[in-house]
This record gives sequence, C-alpha cells and structure tokens, in this order.
Amino acid sequence: MFSVPASRYILYPIPWYSFLIVLGVVLAVFLACREERRLGLKKDTVIDLVLWLLPAGILGARIYYVIFSWDQFRSDPLAVFRIWEGGLAIYGGVLAGLIVLVVFARHRKLSPLLLCDIIAPGLVLAQAIGRWGNYFNMEAYGLPLLNQSLCFFPLAVRIPENGVYVWHMATFFYESLWDLSIFCFLMVARRKLFRFRGDVFFFYAFLYAAGRFVIEELRMDSLFLSSSVRVSQLLSALVCLGVLLRYLLLCRCSCRLKSPVRFLCVFLAFPASAFQLVYSFFGTFLSHSPLALRLLLLTASSVILIVSLFILYLSVPQEVSDADHPL
Repeated sequence: MFSVPASRYILYPIPWYSFLIVLGVVLAVFLACREERRLGLKKDTVIDLVLWLLPAGILGARIYYVIFSWDQFRSDPLAVFRIWEGGLAIYGGVLAGLIVLVVFARHRKLSPLLLCDIIAPGLVLAQAIGRWGNYFNMEAYGLPLLNQSLCFFPLAVRIPENGVYVWHMATFFYESLWDLSIFCFLMVARRKLFRFRGDVFFFYAFLYAAGRFVIEELRMDSLFLSSSVRVSQLLSALVCLGVLLRYLLLCRCSCRLKSPVRFLCVFLAFPASAFQLVYSFFGTFLSHSPLALRLLLLTASSVILIVSLFILYLSVPQEVSDADHPL
C-alpha cells in the first residue's frame, strides 16, 4: 500500500521533502535549546548559532552534492537551485557547518566541542526524519530485490523503471533506523556514560560513519569520487579512523594504555579500519562477488570498530580532564 508514495506534496506546493527537513530542524533546535539551559549557557546562544549553521549547512550540502553529480546538472544548470527536488548530501552539510561553528565559537569565546555536543543529538534526529523525504522523492533507494519474501514496505519500495514498478531496498529507511538508534544512545549516554567535551559529537560522527559505510554499499545512487570510489564510504572510513586515533591518543596521553587495549587496537581495530580504507578505493572491483559476502565483511569491520571504540573509551582514566584532550 505504501510501497509507492501517494504524492510528493504534503499540501501543494509544499513538498514532503522540504516539510520533513524543516520538522527535523525545528526538533533539533528545540533539543539544543534544552541543553543550552541545562548547561547554563547565555540565552539564545543556540538560536544565534542556528542562524549561522542553517544557511551554511544547506549550501554545503548542496554544493557537495552538485560537485559529485555534475553530469546530472550539466544540461540544466538552473536545476542546481531546485533543492526541493532533492540532492542534499549530509556530509557536505556537516563539513560546512563545522567550519561555521568554529568561527562562531571563536567569535563568542566558547568551546567548539561544547557547541558540537549540544547540536549532535538533534542533528542525527533531523537526519532520521529527513531521510523520509527521500521516500517521497523516490530517491536514495538500493539494489533491486529478487527475493519476494523481502518485498514489503518499509523494508523495500517500488521504483518505476521503463513503465514497470520494481522492488528495491529501502536504504533510506535503513539509515533512518540507524540514525534513530544513534539518537537514543546519545540521549542516554551523555548523562550516563560520557565524561569529556566532544564525546557526544565524536560518538555521533563515528557511529553514523560506521553505519553509513555499510548502507552505502547497497545504494544505487552513490556519489563517486572516481569510477571506483564512493565518496561517502571513503569519508566514513576516514571519520572512523580519525575518532579512533583521537581516543587512542587520549589513552596514551594518560600513560595508561594497558596491553589488552593496545592488542585490541593493533590487531583488531586498525586492521579493520585499514580494510575499510582499502575497500573504499577498490571495493567496486569486487562488485561481481556475492552481495552477502561483501555485506558480511563490511558489517564485521564496522562492528569491530564500534566495539573497539567503546573499549578504548572505557580505558580512559577517570582523572583525565578536558585539558588533556589531544584534539
């Protein structure tokens, strides 16, 4: 019944895509404002930050998408401005937003990591909501499904191809679920687990990247750096490696990197990270191998990285302060 959206518009001329993005932003701002009050920051700090972040994030997300899919716009350059039709890449938005956030933090004499922690839970919740805009635009779907037992909504959606509707993996739904799981974890962990500035944001970035690395393998509309390199997979692998290195350095700075942790990092985490980097560059050459095998390898590498990160984090001594952070 819902395998094909009834309409792209919630109420003409307002597209579902735009409505869901705005809804995600509103909820993200609401959550960030609550955290602002809890932390005792100056009133309207979040609102002022959002006024900087929103234009930068949208512009960055669009520019990123256009750069890596220019062939789509070559014949109609004005289509670059029709963002309600889709085509916003989250990595571009986050990268642009981070640059603006650092400038804002310097201007207000605030900690950039503190601001990142404030906005991270709302950001991933907005991503979870915004992904459903892809459903209404009939984009961000995955490979065709041949197993009829899997052809049901929301696990799959029907996409028109040559006048016939074909069942495809609903990868937007998979990512939405993953984002929602990250949001729930962050909301609990920031009170029960995290101890340092930046933890909320770095765990958000790491967990999102670990999941996106796997889900990207299923998508049919990936952005490519070259004929064999999926941009989102490469960035995801780099993000995971960067966050791992951060907490490894934090452990080393404390002079308490115990041998089991060292063993885990050397013999599990970093080989898994190296595998993801190599796969990012050469994975398409394995496209003829069974999908189940590729997914097993990618999922295993992400699970190893996630477990390793948690063990590394729990190995950081309680007495380490924010001043000891290497980043």
